[in-house]
Amino acid sequence: MVDHLTYYYLSDREPFQSISALPDKEAIRIMKSLCDESRFGSRFKEPEQYLKNRRETEKWLYDGFVEKGGKPQNTYPISMVLGSSKWLVANMPDPAKHAEIHIPLSQFSEQDVSFTYPDSMISRWFDFEKPAELYQPDLHGQVFTLSEILVLVNERGMPEEDWVLNGPEHLASYIEAQVWNHEVLKSFVS
Repeated sequence: MVDHLTYYYLSDREPFQSISALPDKEAIRIMKSLCDESRFGSRFKEPEQYLKNRRETEKWLYDGFVEKGGKPQNTYPISMVLGSSKWLVANMPDPAKHAEIHIPLSQFSEQDVSFTYPDSMISRWFDFEKPAELYQPDLHGQVFTLSEILVLVNERGMPEEDWVLNGPEHLASYIEAQVWNHEVLKSFVS
């Protein structure tokens, strides 16, 4: 049974940072500096559109989490992964600087963390577009609580290990966790 969240980042950067914490102008400047041809950098080719989509997705997550009883302590989440993700490790922009922090699930309450499958922006997009070959209404466009995601994992296993996936290889297949209480994360920064 999965018992932790993982935060992936580059070791030359401070962990648990988010462009969502920044004013739009500063966030766009940073995204432009991070834009490259990698899977991670290419999402910033249109930084204004990416930021708009991200802010809309975070509002959708916030509202969906509150609707299910969540009590966000922050207006934006810090995104992590339930368990671990081979896909993320394989697609890190600079493998030599790969770093990760594991946080036990026991550190979070039902009101601290929400989940989506897969990445929240993709899940929301799938729910909006409903691509016939990919859309799964019981998974996409859903904001899950901690107890709901644990039931799902108990029934189906972890996506990258146990699920039959028919999605394109360039799309991640992990379960994303959105941490809404950033205070929990502070003790995991060295």
